[in-house]
Amino acid sequence: MCGIVGIASVDRSRLESSGAVEIMRDTLYHRGPDDGGIWHSADRRVCLAQRRLAIVDLSPAGHQPMSDREEHLWITFNGEIYNHHQLRQDLQNKGHSFRSSSDTEVILAAYREWGTDCLERLNGMFAFGIYDTEQQVLFLARDRVGEKPLFYRLADGTLNFASELKALMADRSLDRKIDAVALDYYLAYGYIPGDLCILEGVKKLPPAHALTFDLNSGSHKIWKYWQLPEFQPDNIDSEQDSIDKLEHLLEDSVRQQLVADVPVGILLSGGVDSSLVTAMAARSGSKVKTFTIRFPGSGKYDETEFARTVARHFDTEHIELAVEPSTVDLLPKLARQFDEPMVDSSMIPTYMVSQLVRQHCTVALGGDGGDELFGGYSHYRQMLKSQATVGQIPYQIRHQVGNLATKILPTGFKGRNWLERLDVDFDRSLCSKPKFFSLADRCQLLSKSRSTGKTAETLYEQRIPTTEDPVYRATRMDFENYLPEDVLVKVDRASMLSSLELRAPLLDYRVIEFAFGQVPSSLKVNSTETKILLKRLLAKMLPPDFDLQRKQGFSIPLANWLQQAEWDTFFREVLLAEDGYFDRKFVTQLLDGQAKGRSNSERLFALVIFELWRREYDLS
Repeated sequence: MCGIVGIASVDRSRLESSGAVEIMRDTLYHRGPDDGGIWHSADRRVCLAQRRLAIVDLSPAGHQPMSDREEHLWITFNGEIYNHHQLRQDLQNKGHSFRSSSDTEVILAAYREWGTDCLERLNGMFAFGIYDTEQQVLFLARDRVGEKPLFYRLADGTLNFASELKALMADRSLDRKIDAVALDYYLAYGYIPGDLCILEGVKKLPPAHALTFDLNSGSHKIWKYWQLPEFQPDNIDSEQDSIDKLEHLLEDSVRQQLVADVPVGILLSGGVDSSLVTAMAARSGSKVKTFTIRFPGSGKYDETEFARTVARHFDTEHIELAVEPSTVDLLPKLARQFDEPMVDSSMIPTYMVSQLVRQHCTVALGGDGGDELFGGYSHYRQMLKSQATVGQIPYQIRHQVGNLATKILPTGFKGRNWLERLDVDFDRSLCSKPKFFSLADRCQLLSKSRSTGKTAETLYEQRIPTTEDPVYRATRMDFENYLPEDVLVKVDRASMLSSLELRAPLLDYRVIEFAFGQVPSSLKVNSTETKILLKRLLAKMLPPDFDLQRKQGFSIPLANWLQQAEWDTFFREVLLAEDGYFDRKFVTQLLDGQAKGRSNSERLFALVIFELWRREYDLS
């Protein structure tokens, strides 16, 4: 795992000094404390750099930026290619030779053999830049799901790219202006989707996309190289055959992802996804290390006993970390690390468990992806219930009730979210998680000069898949939006802050294509049960009395913590400062409402993280 940066320009005068690139690179030291490298093209129009966290081939032969033997191709690479051993053999059969055992060199050979079509053959998580000195073209690519990040800025014939936004912002000449559309979407839905970026003028390369930049013409091309498969009703197996096929795919994915030249562990929450990963890892024949985090005295948030049961059953070396609610000092640190604000307070335990695991391992496997692939979120089940009940009420009536709830009931009032969710067309739209801030809320939060109207809602509707099956519509939407822009951002930034590589076996593209192309919605979720197929598989492996139906997730008791003076004082100081970005009267109402028992904790977290981020990077 690594941090990568690069600059390519039609004008060689833009790269006269490497000092700026070195500063950019070293803002990513946490992503790669083991080594650092930098390379300039002979004509001084391209500069690539990298911070390295050594995982495969720990020798100097794995140093980056790396070239092929002829030094015609140069690469800076972040990620892991899990099938690199097989690709190496295929390429050797075609006459390629190798100087190292690293997967980085395999990518170079694959590009030499197949050009940009090499992406179709890579199984892994990655973001990389390859400069072809003969064609004078820079080639950027990002993995299918978006596990590894890639930001870029293209202006005036110059392309800058980096693993994290903070590396681009190390350039003090970069304009620092908040993108109003991105902010509006963030306040509504809690993350920033697609190629949008919170910083105006910067973009994210979306998952499963590639970009080429021609240094002679200054032209660029962006394309999507992989698509989610459409569901094939004629290709449905029996339930038992589906269980067997999933078992085979997961076992092979875990087997591939356990390979590393450094110690590997498993993040075990005791839930379905991480328990399945643990079960498959236990088949490797080696003693598996598992890690979990607990919140003493926090009731339902402490799933320690479930994780212990799984660990005992598979005879793992199990390590626990107890977390007390005295972590408000972490918020400025996390706000800086996360590049773009995001509304997910589970970034706190994700970072803390990453710190624990890093004391024992450099690589860990987790269960991310199971909810989106196999229908694990409770709002899928609630959607089906609502469609069967309130869906019978004419839409115009439900629309009026939803609007009325928004206008009359205060933000965070119990029942408001449910009433607002009545305003949905079940045939075309989504009855999903409620917005953090409604349009009316956002208008109060922001001044008229900053408000963009109904932009977030319009963008959200445009991103909804058109499939008729509501389960497939909802899961595909979350897979293409919430997963890459919230879950995977949280996992990448929190783990890399601890220089830990986290892998997700459920996000092997073969598992993804199976889940969306061959598993019917009836084996994913219904009005009473979620993640049906995964639970059928896990039931074969765990004791019969193990509770497979609960769903807690990796979360913290944020509402409880906000009742403490330390947290309440901190939130008020941040949000009610004289130079605050948001309307103080409305923010005060949110704070006072939370104190009265309303559900505003995540909304307040959203505003605090944004304010801390804005101040850290000096944005007005």
